[in-house]
Amino acid sequence: MAGLFRTDPFTDAELGEFRRSRGRWRGKISIQGVEVPLVLAGTRAGPDSESLELARTVTSDLFGWERAIEEALFEHHEPYAPDSSEVSESQHLDIRLEDPADAWRHTQPEFVAITLLEGRLTIEIGYHVAWDEEHTLGARIQGGELTELSGSVLSP
Repeated sequence: MAGLFRTDPFTDAELGEFRRSRGRWRGKISIQGVEVPLVLAGTRAGPDSESLELARTVTSDLFGWERAIEEALFEHHEPYAPDSSEVSESQHLDIRLEDPADAWRHTQPEFVAITLLEGRLTIEIGYHVAWDEEHTLGARIQGGELTELSGSVLSP
């Protein structure tokens, strides 16, 4: 009887298997050399077709977004910089970024989610950064452009 309410897995030829859990379709995607959870909107019948189409392009499109993301990461790092007087000693980490590209050495992707946000289909890439261990940052991309780096997001 438990199988009566279970949703069958969905398999995409490019992205592999997805299972529905907590109202979303969950699979895996490899970005920046790391396999991370991929979360898509959809109905019980399957992932949303537009979300699925966007997911297929994330890996190739990420190259075009990296410069904007690293700039945003660099700006986020500024208050945490070792010479900043705004950071308490307990938060002080000796992480120095000389230029935006240095941010990648201290950044690890955590997840990719493609859902509606403020009425628009949005790709959100969650990042863990070494200088802010308490938060996961969310690089939000709409219409192929980085719209914001959210300072605190939850993994969907």
